[in-house]
Amino acid sequence: MLDRRDGRTVVAVVHRPRYDDWALPKGHVDRGESWEETAVREVAEETGIRARVEGPPRPVAYMLDEETVKLVVMFPMSVVEDLRTPPDPDEVDEVRWLDRDEALSRLSYRVEAELVEEFVPVAGPHG
Repeated sequence: MLDRRDGRTVVAVVHRPRYDDWALPKGHVDRGESWEETAVREVAEETGIRARVEGPPRPVAYMLDEETVKLVVMFPMSVVEDLRTPPDPDEVDEVRWLDRDEALSRLSYRVEAELVEEFVPVAGPHG
């Protein structure tokens, strides 16, 4: 999820204590939900922000272990409203808004860093 803060584009990155990792907000599809609805709901649950989808889905697949492939459908999103609802601390214990380079160095998974490279513009001389 992207936002403009202090004249620069920033991305929401969450810390998940269960995995002790830094990741992009994501989650499981509930019965009857579309991928877009899931993305909006999960971002709200994990960040306290209501967001809107800003572009087509970007499916990514990676190995969870030697036998299990995980498919995640990610979307470029932007902030609509701060709902001021804190996430469940067992799921997400910290949300950080990071610029492109900070997010790339913080994210635990290369596949998610590649999405940031794709979705977040390189800052020009003025942010």
